[in-house]
Amino acid sequence: MRKLHAALVAACLCVPVAATAADLIPVETFARHANLSMPRLSPDGKYIALRMDDGDNHSVVIFAVADMSHPASMLRMPKYEVPFDVEWVSATRLVVEKGKQFGSIDEPQATGEILATDVDGKHQDYLFGYQSGYGTRGDTRQADDGWGSVDGLPQKANGHFYLGAHPWNEGDSSRLYDVDATKNVRHLIGDIGVGQLDFLVGPDGKPEFAYGTNTSFDYVAYQSIGNRWAQLGQAQAGRYFAPFATTPDGQGVYAMYSADGGPSGLIEQRLDGSGRKVLAKDDFGSVHNVQWTAPPLQPFAIITATGTPRPIYVDPNLPAAKLYMAISQKFPGEFVDFINFSEDGRELLFSVSSDRDPGTWYLIDTEHYKVVKLFAAAPWIDPAKMAERVPMRFKASDGVELEAILTMPNGVPMSHLPMVLLPHGGPHGVSDDWFFDGDAQFLASRGYLVLQVNYRGSDGRGMDFQQAGYLKWGTRIQQDLIDGVKWAEQQQYADPDRVCVYGGSFGGYSALMSTIRAPKLFKCAIGYAGVYDLAMMYKKGSIGSDTFGKNYLTAVIGKDDAALAANSPDKLAEQIDVPVLLIHGEADERAPFAQAKAMRAALDAAHKPYEWMSKSGEGHGFYTEANNVDRLNLMQAFLAKYIGPGATAP
Repeated sequence: MRKLHAALVAACLCVPVAATAADLIPVETFARHANLSMPRLSPDGKYIALRMDDGDNHSVVIFAVADMSHPASMLRMPKYEVPFDVEWVSATRLVVEKGKQFGSIDEPQATGEILATDVDGKHQDYLFGYQSGYGTRGDTRQADDGWGSVDGLPQKANGHFYLGAHPWNEGDSSRLYDVDATKNVRHLIGDIGVGQLDFLVGPDGKPEFAYGTNTSFDYVAYQSIGNRWAQLGQAQAGRYFAPFATTPDGQGVYAMYSADGGPSGLIEQRLDGSGRKVLAKDDFGSVHNVQWTAPPLQPFAIITATGTPRPIYVDPNLPAAKLYMAISQKFPGEFVDFINFSEDGRELLFSVSSDRDPGTWYLIDTEHYKVVKLFAAAPWIDPAKMAERVPMRFKASDGVELEAILTMPNGVPMSHLPMVLLPHGGPHGVSDDWFFDGDAQFLASRGYLVLQVNYRGSDGRGMDFQQAGYLKWGTRIQQDLIDGVKWAEQQQYADPDRVCVYGGSFGGYSALMSTIRAPKLFKCAIGYAGVYDLAMMYKKGSIGSDTFGKNYLTAVIGKDDAALAANSPDKLAEQIDVPVLLIHGEADERAPFAQAKAMRAALDAAHKPYEWMSKSGEGHGFYTEANNVDRLNLMQAFLAKYIGPGATAP
């Protein structure tokens, strides 16, 4: 996340005793965007495609591995649009899913359009999308009235890919096409009358499974049997079954699976469901990351969504597993991620990252073990100056075990520190993890212990854990956060007299709601791009704009007007007894600006103290670096006033 403008005198007040003003990492360091990301190695190992960001300009750039000094070609995206995903379909051609960057809090959102380009930048084509007249088939094929995505690739690159398409105006439907990305020709190979599903294609080019969360917001899985789709029942699919790759012999699948709604593990089974075996699992956290061999692809290790990342090996004797172990030994304390091999296995693109390091990408020649450093995600970040992040566990007030992540300021003992509770957004399908977190690092650099809690509703611990947060946004979720604060105080990590709460999106909602649920626990609250009126979500903003979004809201917040009001901070402003800072982008589509204005009006009506920052043109989270500098400077001054050294209780 990002940060703010010119130095305020009060900013120095929140430095730990062991630091001086000269030691402060400049706010601008945390406000900068990474300008290179998402690299992919071509099938022949000769090229690397990646995303490049330069202010508001976004591109796919292609480098020849033999000469990384300048790009071999570039595909520029329209203003405000970004490469959402990049996949090589042959040694000389790649496809790009378009996306939009609506704000720094949101991940880029796919627009449903797909482009293609040759490695030399020529023969750029529009393969799927709702714009008419674009591409080589623009005058012979109507615009696509729907949303498309890359649903898979053939086992061996042949210029084709599998396109999942979801029509907008034909009711529930998910379709699958085999697309020749060079000729811009597609053939329908799968069609199911259920919306929003992904497909798994077998080695023979035929769809085997369709699965996902449908428009009614139910998780479902289907198998192709002859000319029909058969829905898998509880005995076959458990509570969660997501098949995502076929086995090397083409007779089986790898899938994420949970029989009872607990953490999902990695399984292998035959196509007909027989011979199911668990390859790797963990009782606390779901499988989050799978490490693969060179083609033919086999998983050799998994990493779970919780705790400090550590590989759980499926088969430690595979050559790729031994290579992974050897590379990991060269980067102690960091996480190694195999991104992809060339098809012959001779070249491997991998990354190294940690809680203090946003990440660096490398290329290794697996025959001669020559390693070449390619680029860093954020070379201006000095890992040695960043703070350690430590996952821990604690018991909530009802006995459920939860994960907390503490980011500890450098140079001071972790005892009776001023603390900021930092709830994550979402709340569902999102979780905090051990890896580099810009907001947490910024706050720790200013002397604050940072507490993040993976409350009920968070991702990473299975379907039951996530659904335990449904209809409990303002109750059980807030209690989990409050329990986390009390635990940190009981462990004497945090000073009970110096605790504030800051969050973005749903975290902004929690920043206000937690002060209502726990009077006197906090000294101040910062809501950033937050939702403050739950009923408004049905009427304004992008979430409730389609059938899927409306069903999502019905499932997670409900439609009872009294309950919505009883869990909306703007309806409970009289109960807020701490100073508040509200920050919002005026062009926010996810949590519209009306949310912040409603909260401001409620605070005014209740005669409660607050500070305010809004920026025109900013979406769900500030994107412009200058605006983030302003934001962070205001935040650090606000926090210093209430929980910095010498601060007096409001």
